[in-house]
Amino acid sequence: MSGTTDKSTTETTTAELAPGVHIPLIGLGTWPLTGDDASAAVARAIDNGYRHIDTAENYANEAAVGEGIRRSGTERSELFLTTKFNTQWHSRDGVRRAFGEAAKRLGTDYLDLFLVHWPNPAQGRFVEACEGLQQLVDDGSIRAWGVSNFKPAHLRLVQAAGLNVPVNQVQIDPEHGQPEQLRFHRDHGILTAAYSPLGRNGDFLGHPAVSGPARELGKTPAQIVLRWHVQHGRVATPKSANPQRQRENLDVFGFSLTQAQIDAIDALETGAPPRLDSDTYFH
Repeated sequence: MSGTTDKSTTETTTAELAPGVHIPLIGLGTWPLTGDDASAAVARAIDNGYRHIDTAENYANEAAVGEGIRRSGTERSELFLTTKFNTQWHSRDGVRRAFGEAAKRLGTDYLDLFLVHWPNPAQGRFVEACEGLQQLVDDGSIRAWGVSNFKPAHLRLVQAAGLNVPVNQVQIDPEHGQPEQLRFHRDHGILTAAYSPLGRNGDFLGHPAVSGPARELGKTPAQIVLRWHVQHGRVATPKSANPQRQRENLDVFGFSLTQAQIDAIDALETGAPPRLDSDTYFH
């Protein structure tokens, strides 16, 4: 998958979602930040060099994220903005209404990436939602579309409707590697975006497979894990409101893990499923 490069390192720092649409591999996750905490974190992150911000309708912080963007003084065209919509909007017309509401809250007239947040297969309308997203791309309201938390079975139904899914945002960390999910993505040209890329409790950050390379390379364990995501070609959106950690999380280019180091982190996979089962959980 092609992308753009960091001129200082000649390393790819983005992935191509669609012709001319490049998503930065490291973005700022914003859940569960709300209110002024969210606005301040977003403004600070942009000042620290972030150009990819990830939010969602259900995070209840889109307006605060939009305020943070305005506070930063950075031109909207320099940023990559992702948000997600809930299952109440799962129809072609509903997705268009969801876009209008999200754009209003964020204070923007377009989105770089708009995602179906959960498939909710019992409702049975996520394919229609994807069709609605493609229509938004076609009329220029959004630059790219994708899904989140879709299992291969859900993705196959979308593909059967004649749609190619550009990206799927799923829970991936060293202990929740979801190898079958990732294999499906690779086989079908679907970009993987990892949410909670550093895990929820971070126990694996102390494992020798992570702490060893951190010592050798003079990096933090979190940087090692984010670098592991990047070298696997994934987008990762760690959340942090701390300015030092924000800078560290973004600073994962210009060094590399060896294949042996990557394999050791891969081996931390426990076989545990994602925290939430997208066949039954949704909002």
